[in-house]
Amino acid sequence: MRNNNCGSGKINGYFYVTTPIYYVNDKPHIGHAYSTVIADSIARFKRLSGYSVFFLTGTDEHGLKIEKEADLRGATPKGLADSVHIKFKELFSELNISYDRFIRTTDADHIRTVQTAFKKLLENGDVYLSEYEGWYCTPCETFLTEKSLMEGKCPQCGRQAVKVKEESYFLKLDKYEKKLLDYIAGNPGFIKPDFRKNEVLSFVNEGLKNLSISRTSFKWGIPVPGDDKHVIYVWFDALLNYLTGIGYEDFIAGKNPDFMHFFKSVNHIVGKDILKFHAVYWPIMLFALGIEPPKTVMAHGWWLTDGRKMSKSLGNVVDPVSLINKFGPDALRYYLLSEITLGLDGDFNIDNFVVRYNSGLANDLGNLVSRTAAMLNKYTGGAVPGADVPEDAAVLKTAYRILGGLDAGYDDYDFAKILEDIFRFINTLNKYINDSAPWKLNIEDPEEKTVLLKILKTAAVSIYHISYLIYPFMPETSKKINGIFNIKPFDSAGFSVRPEDTAAHCSELFKDGCRISEKAEILFPRIKFEE
Repeated sequence: MRNNNCGSGKINGYFYVTTPIYYVNDKPHIGHAYSTVIADSIARFKRLSGYSVFFLTGTDEHGLKIEKEADLRGATPKGLADSVHIKFKELFSELNISYDRFIRTTDADHIRTVQTAFKKLLENGDVYLSEYEGWYCTPCETFLTEKSLMEGKCPQCGRQAVKVKEESYFLKLDKYEKKLLDYIAGNPGFIKPDFRKNEVLSFVNEGLKNLSISRTSFKWGIPVPGDDKHVIYVWFDALLNYLTGIGYEDFIAGKNPDFMHFFKSVNHIVGKDILKFHAVYWPIMLFALGIEPPKTVMAHGWWLTDGRKMSKSLGNVVDPVSLINKFGPDALRYYLLSEITLGLDGDFNIDNFVVRYNSGLANDLGNLVSRTAAMLNKYTGGAVPGADVPEDAAVLKTAYRILGGLDAGYDDYDFAKILEDIFRFINTLNKYINDSAPWKLNIEDPEEKTVLLKILKTAAVSIYHISYLIYPFMPETSKKINGIFNIKPFDSAGFSVRPEDTAAHCSELFKDGCRISEKAEILFPRIKFEE
């Protein structure tokens, strides 16, 4: 069989996607996996669609919280960061995360970017030296107003806030308040989902107070250039990683023409608890630097356990590594993306996880692939019928409808709906096979053989489209399916097929027929509850 890249090779556009950078105060949990799988899925889809993609993730390694955690462990802050960031890399490797760079805020180029940006804002008059007196939450690394406190505690994490008074550099937020409101009004896709926009507007409309962006009460951070008794506020430091990652240093030196192409297309994936930093402070930092704010900030919800936010102190944190070891990476990716609509909270339940695994993955998808492969091996010696055998257009119509809505679905991050449609199509195909009952047909009868071949061709072509559709969400499973059907993996270097080109690509693949594997592996072995 011939494998053809039906993509033109032309770049359809630029796409830059980021996750939050994750604190190194503890090992990763399922919430970190969730953010990263969201970003990975859309990055994979855009690459397959022919975009030039840059996918950035990494770790946030400065701040008082890290300094305190290192003290508790008898380690240096850098030593703690060096040991914990590896755990994130290991998790992302297990989850098949296709990032282009894993950034650390202790990287030398990031330190230079932060100091360059700070110096530029100081010279522009957007940063000034004064004194901060107010409330601070160390676990959240967040300045708090008296009004926002809940009985003296942080409204976000519920832990005790502390009052601080120290000399500080401030970023002028009030100067850009109207400009930010105008940007939000003029860019309806800036904050997603849409219902989160009102939260941001409510915060801004209360009146922005200038933000303290340096500290003197601890040392673990990037020094303020020319005033090293101050370290730069961890959020000012962390947000600038989005510039470092795509080469800000080279850009300001006039050596990175792709920088603006990527940044104009940036999509930040964040948790709802850090939306304010990304939709208020970050755009204002960019205004002050002369850079247009992000295209999109997508704020997803939390994963809860029994209705409560996961917390090390409560002992209800779900370990993604143990789930991967038991069920495989694609089962976890599928569950995270299909269980809840992006933006809402989800409640993790292992029994529900097993039910969805057995019904959707083992019974529906896994059974479809294995039974189709078995029938091809039994009735045609493993040969997929070629161009002389038509597929059932009524069955494929559903697949083409899903493909036609993919661009809009990904732009809206409506992964749960896309997956629901895919698995509805899988069920449709299983029903088609059951109702057609090819095992009852007499292969020696020419008319019945024609019907049999049409059923097998329809199943094979449908499975090609299913493999294409699930690839961004379940890349390992897609690769296994393509291996069974002797199809080039969708993540092959330089390979791209737009959704609207899949029919032509599939026709080319199966034009002369092809031979599948003699034995198809079981994609998802059923799990017994007692296990």
